[in-house]
Amino acid sequence: MSSKRYLVLENGKTFEGVAFGADGESISEIVFTTSMTAYLETLTDPSYKGQAVVQTFPLIGNYGIITPDKEGEGPSVSGYIVRTACDEPSNFRCEETLDKYLKDNNIPGIKGIDTRALTRVLRQSGTMNGMICDDPSHADLEAIKNYVIKNPVDEVSTPEEKVYEAEGEKVAVVALMDYGVKYNIIRSLTKRGCEVHLMPARTTAERIRELAPDGLFLSNGPGDPADNTFEIETLKALREDNLPTMGICLGHQLLALSHDFKTRKLKYGHRGANHPVRNEVTKRIYISSQNHGYEVVGESVDKDVAVELFVNVNDGTNEGLKYLKENAFSVQFHPEACGGPKDTEFLFDEFMKMMGR
Repeated sequence: MSSKRYLVLENGKTFEGVAFGADGESISEIVFTTSMTAYLETLTDPSYKGQAVVQTFPLIGNYGIITPDKEGEGPSVSGYIVRTACDEPSNFRCEETLDKYLKDNNIPGIKGIDTRALTRVLRQSGTMNGMICDDPSHADLEAIKNYVIKNPVDEVSTPEEKVYEAEGEKVAVVALMDYGVKYNIIRSLTKRGCEVHLMPARTTAERIRELAPDGLFLSNGPGDPADNTFEIETLKALREDNLPTMGICLGHQLLALSHDFKTRKLKYGHRGANHPVRNEVTKRIYISSQNHGYEVVGESVDKDVAVELFVNVNDGTNEGLKYLKENAFSVQFHPEACGGPKDTEFLFDEFMKMMGR
């Protein structure tokens, strides 16, 4: 017989469901994603560190777990919330069920709740903290409300430098700053002939200069970008080197902060695979995959330093910047996203051109 499990939000609202995944309780920031597929990529995306993810699509786990599709070494989420979890997946690549994967990795889940109602609460009230538990009387609303994700970049970044060889002929050396990198960023570079040096988030500017790379890449990652003061100061120091630079997601935000632009938290963030963005040069619309809770404040951008490269069609928020006096650009969305869309994958080719390759 399935046991009950509860999600208690910081405002006291409680959702009753059924336990799946690992035993235990967890307090985390509750966020939702509208992606219909790529749930393993969501579970293993380091940008979700310290968060419990609500899947708005009602059936999750129907093709099982396929470990080559992971975007990180293991799950980064603190909890997982779905309407229906498939217990009998069907796919020739399937290795195990979602439930077993969560159990093996000590991630508590809750299924059988009205995820539409929960998502509506998060959209109306904004992202809030919550607790997954087997007994709602255990929920301390003050402790839930005060929960903060502390130093998530340090937790997900590589502890030491790693080198990924180029596929085929090596045409460039790239220093990839690991703020919580997704594996497909590495694959997107190596398949274009880049030897990728994965660098810890707290790598100094001096170490980057010793490496003498052809280009600098700034990865995605979790948490409030303004908390990463060491990383921001490193990027400030590297500006004088004028390395060809591309940033994604947190990398986009940190590059902006290194130019004294501002960031702020969005009401409920952008998470999903269906976000339209407009290129402000060509006016062409692209569908993008996104996962972020903060934005670069468009009004804070010094127009003599950078111009908006992309904007979000839905709410007008900034989605990319092109720096006018530096060989650098960055985007808020994920051009490397798996399982897609790949509309903006060409941006990696633009980065290659910046390096003269």
